[in-house]
Amino acid sequence: MGVTSNLMKRVYEHRTDAVAGFTREHQLHRLVWYEIHETMESAIHREKRLKKYRREAKLKLIESMNSQWEDLWNIFVL
Repeated sequence: MGVTSNLMKRVYEHRTDAVAGFTREHQLHRLVWYEIHETMESAIHREKRLKKYRREAKLKLIESMNSQWEDLWNIFVL
C-alpha cells in the first residue's frame, strides 16, 4: 500500500526490485488493486484509513475490484 503520483512508474520499480523494502523482500510483484484520487491529500487520507483496516477487510476490498487476483499491470502496458 502506498501513494504515488505516477502509478505506472511505481509499479515498474516494484516489479523490477528497483526499490528496497517490503515488496522486494517478500517478492510481491503483482498489482491487484488501486484507487485513483483527485488530489494527493485525498489519496493520503484514504491510505491512512486503509492502514487501520483488518486484513479481512483489505482482502474484501481487493476482491470487490479483482476477484481473480489478476495482475492489473497489463492495464498500463497495453
